[in-house]
Amino acid sequence: MTENVQQPVLADPETSSVHSIQTSDLSLTFPANDGPVHALSDINLTINKGDFVSFIGPSGCGKTTLLRVIADLEQPTAGHISVNGVTPTQARLARAYGYVFQAAALYPWRTIARNVALPLEIMGLAKKERKERVERNLALVNLTGFEKKFPWQLSGGMQQRASIARALAVEPDLLLMDEPFGALDEIVRDHLNEQLLQLWEKTNKTVVFVTHSIPEAVFLSTRIVVMSPRPGRIIDVIDSTLPKNRTLDIRETQEFLDIAHRVREGLRHGRSYEDV
Repeated sequence: MTENVQQPVLADPETSSVHSIQTSDLSLTFPANDGPVHALSDINLTINKGDFVSFIGPSGCGKTTLLRVIADLEQPTAGHISVNGVTPTQARLARAYGYVFQAAALYPWRTIARNVALPLEIMGLAKKERKERVERNLALVNLTGFEKKFPWQLSGGMQQRASIARALAVEPDLLLMDEPFGALDEIVRDHLNEQLLQLWEKTNKTVVFVTHSIPEAVFLSTRIVVMSPRPGRIIDVIDSTLPKNRTLDIRETQEFLDIAHRVREGLRHGRSYEDV
C-alpha cells in the first residue's frame, strides 16, 4: 500500500526567526520487497537557531535518515517539517545548509582550495569572491597554507576539516554533520571536537550532528536527542547544563558524567544494547 506524502508546512512567522528546524509527527517508511521498513515514527522536535544538537542512538535507529530528511535528501511519508521557516526543498534551493558526510569526499585530483571552491563554482560566483571565501573558511578550520596540497597529502583529520570548510563556503545558516569523525582515532577525534566547538562559537551556526559516541555527544552539544532502534523514535531530549566554553577536562566533572548517565539510561530504555 502506498502512503500519501504530506507536504511540509511553513513555520509560524512569529517563531521562524527563533526556530531553525521544526518537525511535527514526522514519519518515514521505505517500501521493500519483503515488507515496508519503518525508519522514523512520530518525530516531534524543535531546534533553535544557534543550537548544537546531537542525534545519538544505535545503528539503524534513523539518525542519518532524519538528517537526510532535514537536508531534503529523503521525503517523509507523514507529518510536517520546516527548515528556517520554509520547506526543506526551499531551504535546499536557498543553500540554507552545508552537509558534512562520514567520509571527507574530496576529489583527489583537485587541490584543497579547489575542493573547497567547487560548490562556489557551481553557484557561478566570480573568481575573486571564490578566492576570498576559500581563504576565509580554510582559516576557520586552521588549514591556511594547505591550499595547494592534494587530499592524499593530508591526514584524515585535515581532510575532514577541509570538508567542513567546503560546507561553510556556501555561507549556510545550518551545518548538518553525519558522523564526520567516526573513522578517526580517539586522539584526533578529541582534537577535532575541541576545534569544532571553537568553530561553532566563531560562526554561531546551528549544528545538527549525528554520532554513536556518548562522550562526543555530551561534550559537543547544547541539546542531545536520544533515539530508539527502528522504527526511530525520540526517547529523550536532554538540555545540557555545561558551559558553552568547554575543554576536554570537563569530561572528568560530575556534571558531565551525570548527563552521560542520562544518555546511557535513555539508550537502555530504548533497548539499544540488546538490539544491536
